[in-house]
Amino acid sequence: MSLLTVGSVAFDAIETPYGKTDKIVGGAGTFISIASSYFVQDQNIISVVGGDFPQVTIDDLNARGINTDGLQIKNSEKTFFWSGKYHNDMNSRDTLITELNVLENFDPIVPEVYQSSSYLMLGNLSPSVQSTVIERLKVRPKLIAMDTMNFWMDIAMNDLKKTISMVDILIINDEEARQLSGEYSLIKASVLIREMGPKILIIKKGEHGALLFKDKEVFFAPALPLEEVFDPTGAGDTFAGGFMGYLASTDDLSFENLKRAVIYGSALASFCVEKFGTEKLLEINKEDILARVDRFVSLASFDMNVSVK
Repeated sequence: MSLLTVGSVAFDAIETPYGKTDKIVGGAGTFISIASSYFVQDQNIISVVGGDFPQVTIDDLNARGINTDGLQIKNSEKTFFWSGKYHNDMNSRDTLITELNVLENFDPIVPEVYQSSSYLMLGNLSPSVQSTVIERLKVRPKLIAMDTMNFWMDIAMNDLKKTISMVDILIINDEEARQLSGEYSLIKASVLIREMGPKILIIKKGEHGALLFKDKEVFFAPALPLEEVFDPTGAGDTFAGGFMGYLASTDDLSFENLKRAVIYGSALASFCVEKFGTEKLLEINKEDILARVDRFVSLASFDMNVSVK
């Protein structure tokens, strides 16, 4: 099965308690595509960069089987840039610089070769851009998933709700789920959000794991305890890429397989945070991923043979 990713390809500059970087390659589309490339050989990306974006990085994406025909290059403009500083707890951060640049007027183009994509992952972008991509596909993909953030809830709630109504899976964090639903209880929030359109909801809880909701079934995946988290930037996008990549490779949408996809997504995300940017993701191989998945399985599995008297 083929996977189409829509998301930013960008530059980041990051400071954490463990160090800082100059401009490095980042963006939701980048993290999603790299993570999913471990599972899916037939994948495509829609995004936009400026003339300052390195051709070698585009070549590296192509070498991983990622078709960049849908990556627009605006030679006279600059690539989207974000700079942030993380606090000691690594769960909160301050945005220092945001330069939309080419993203400000991004009009996504869907090449003809992308029209047969079986799975679609909409990374965090303007909801109007996300819905435009769906509308420009001649045939609806088998499964559409999207990510979003509270920023769009603050400034474009109507557009966001329209896009949410068009997808099958919504992937957001716990704070966003509470803001979108108006409910503090994540169980109540999950019911209200799924009434908006998506039949499947994933709520990410950072270092506390992730929740999967479908119909009346619920699954909780733990997060892998790590001694050090160097950089959480892109971890949520990496999770989405691993999740969707595994689903597309197996083409199985049963609840049991969705659970496995959540674990694979969590495993990829646990690698992502171990170094800055995409560095760690580019170093690992499939054997590393399988070993990490085994750690997740052992983390949550146990035998219980206790009789109650």
